[in-house]
Amino acid sequence: MHTTILQAEELTIGYRARRSAPSIVATQLNVALHAGEVVCLLGPNGVGKSTLLRTLVGMQPPLGGRVLLDGNDLSRLKPHEVARCLSVVLTERIEVGQLSAYALVALGRHPHTDWTGRLSQRDEEMVRWALEAVDAVKLAQRYVHELSDGERQRVMVARALAQEPLLMVLDEPTAFLDLPRRVEMMRLLRRLARETKRALLLSTHDLDLALRSADALWLLAPGGVLHHGAPEDLVLGGAFEAAFANDGINFDRQQGSFQVHPPAHQRAILRGNGLVGTWTARTLERVGCTLVRDGEEAPLQIAVLGDLHTPAWEIANHGDPPQRVTSLHALAALVRAAANQHGAGEADPRGRI
Repeated sequence: MHTTILQAEELTIGYRARRSAPSIVATQLNVALHAGEVVCLLGPNGVGKSTLLRTLVGMQPPLGGRVLLDGNDLSRLKPHEVARCLSVVLTERIEVGQLSAYALVALGRHPHTDWTGRLSQRDEEMVRWALEAVDAVKLAQRYVHELSDGERQRVMVARALAQEPLLMVLDEPTAFLDLPRRVEMMRLLRRLARETKRALLLSTHDLDLALRSADALWLLAPGGVLHHGAPEDLVLGGAFEAAFANDGINFDRQQGSFQVHPPAHQRAILRGNGLVGTWTARTLERVGCTLVRDGEEAPLQIAVLGDLHTPAWEIANHGDPPQRVTSLHALAALVRAAANQHGAGEADPRGRI
């Protein structure tokens, strides 16, 4: 049985106004986060993710219901009690002047020190352990302002870890990082959750990494509906289509990603399979083709030739002799040219290439 670290019970989030009724963002939210678990908070811009996150960490009061931190009502805990259970890593860059990475991580020990702020031997040990846990020991003596975005983020995670919290809340931990560093950061956070048995709540827009890395997703949809469950359950249940419904954007359940396609303006038959066939299909969809089955009526006929190492393509328009190309870039150009000529109508009613 997993230990529950954070729990929302009948939670209503929003803002209180002095002279008008409260502005409610979402109501009757019931979710839980357990030790050793990584949960990603997702949702379109403007639905209230930041409001939910701020309420869960005690930065603003709930309008109704309650938040439990390690079984205790968050609103009744004193600041130093919260700080011993909860650490937060925000997206905003914090200017720390001439502070070394080691000194920044040491600030995470503040909830555990006395009024003098002096570090004990145990505090020093925890700082070193936190740096080791995020593989940042070599950064310890460098000034924070000299670090790259990825290095700085590692140090910020180490500071939160040095706090010895039961729960770590990170707002956009992969922001400003390139793809390899984003993957590296998510792997690090998942490893920390497993090895230290801490609960991690991440607010992110990185859907692909969330689907692959999170134990559970909290998907806040327009209207204040909060879908929660395993990533695969939310995909199969259609939660992403509902939450991100928008013209020209659709969620592909097969690939687990959003597809952004222009309106389809011509039909095409594709003959080919394997990896080359898959990426050929994606190219054709990207330039506005609807792929139909062999035997159906379609002006464009595309065949994949060669193999993975030396692929080639033949494209015929309205039964004309096929043209051969050796790259998908060239194929896309021919398809676009066919669409333009077909749209001209009077110049060439058959829309030949």
